[in-house]
Amino acid sequence: MHTTATPTPPAARQVDGPGLTITDPRTGEYLWSIPEAGPDEANDAIRIARNAAAGWAAVGPAERGAALRKAARALDAAAEELAGLNSRETGRPFQEALAGIAAGVSTLEQYAEIGPLHRGHSLLGSRSASDYTVAEPRGVAVLLTPWNDPVAVACGLIGAAVVTGNTVLHKPSERCPRLGEVLGAVLTTAFPPGVLQTVSGGAGVGTLLTRAGVDVIAHVGSSASGTLIAGAGAQTGAHVIRENGGNDPLVVDRDVDPVWAAEQAAIGAFSNSGQICTAVERIYVHEAIAARFCSALEAEAALRNHNGSVAPLVDTRLRNSVHAQVSEALEQGARAVEGGVVPEGPGAFYPATVLLECTDAMQVMTEETFGPVAAVRVVPTFEDALRLAGSGRYGLAATVLTGSIAHVQKAIAALPVGTVKINEVFGGAPGGSAQPRGVSGEGFGYGPELLDEFTRVKVVHVAAPPSFALHLPDEPAPEPVPAEQMAEQVQDPNGSPQ
Repeated sequence: MHTTATPTPPAARQVDGPGLTITDPRTGEYLWSIPEAGPDEANDAIRIARNAAAGWAAVGPAERGAALRKAARALDAAAEELAGLNSRETGRPFQEALAGIAAGVSTLEQYAEIGPLHRGHSLLGSRSASDYTVAEPRGVAVLLTPWNDPVAVACGLIGAAVVTGNTVLHKPSERCPRLGEVLGAVLTTAFPPGVLQTVSGGAGVGTLLTRAGVDVIAHVGSSASGTLIAGAGAQTGAHVIRENGGNDPLVVDRDVDPVWAAEQAAIGAFSNSGQICTAVERIYVHEAIAARFCSALEAEAALRNHNGSVAPLVDTRLRNSVHAQVSEALEQGARAVEGGVVPEGPGAFYPATVLLECTDAMQVMTEETFGPVAAVRVVPTFEDALRLAGSGRYGLAATVLTGSIAHVQKAIAALPVGTVKINEVFGGAPGGSAQPRGVSGEGFGYGPELLDEFTRVKVVHVAAPPSFALHLPDEPAPEPVPAEQMAEQVQDPNGSPQ
């Protein structure tokens, strides 16, 4: 599709030229096709954003916040339509999609509140001068967002970018382009023309946008794509924010309830069919409770498979990738006690899978799987688990289940990740923005710190001019007051200093 600049998006349609074809992940049936933006359309969108940048930057912060509140209200009004599109294009259950949109509304409202409060700092300098910093928008921002939580993630980046005075080009994932178009049409009603545009397309369109010399690029997606985007930013000088893939470990200590630990592991590995950046991907369980833990985890997976609560993966391409990792692990000696087989029938379903006897030579332990797979390795000590959990290329998040405060402190200090979670795989206070490490990304992707990412700092020094310049040419400067006389002027009638 070309850029979205009106409240009504183009209707889904069959396309003759290059386009994005979407099938239902539950049935495999054709849904619709969306044309991709070509080079001319992408360049036009950048030109429009660039022309609108100065005017939007000049708008007062409170007014920008008010526009974001208007966008939040429009999103809330369109929640059911967007949730339906999310469910149809990606297979996400409707209620989960609706919850993601509610999170997007909340995020827009939060940035509407904290955006106008974003400020610089006063600096300690000479008493005869003022020194402070000013936060200014970077300019034109390209936002590349994923399909696994498409509305909530997009709202976070869009909200932080526009409330700080940037203009935005949003490229939604090619796996949910219709949702992206409608989301853009809903949100653009709140802003002046050119402030927010939606550009649809696949990797080629993303490459065009990231190499076009914009001012900031924010990407949430795979590590492979993130590495290419970081390279593009290095060439063009764009500021790059990346929240990329993870291979998040779960450490299960010997002193926890193994059934409760298995419940936490299942939540982390199987929620949204494992299609979460911070999903539990590899598990290190202490040998003292390993048997009971593994049995309980197998039961958790079997329950989900038998009650049909595991949603399909986004498409068969991802399912093939997930199953390839599982098949490799089985060939190298892992044992599937539940799942591990591609089911018969239409769609992109894959069962909740528990793999035991895994080793570090297997991709399920070293790479992001992004599917409902819990890969387990039994370890003799907590220290071994911590050492293995801290290994690898990724550095997004890690979870530790333990009753030992000493082990808690040791884990916090040792794990080289952006987020450490103790005794809960998901959760946390609002604004807990983290800095991913390794191939998992760089920069703050959420929270108040994201406002800093979308602005640049200017230092201001204001000194007083020489005293003679403060007076008109025909007005003589007053004689300086001697110190003794000044002291007399601040005495009260009783002779005590005031």
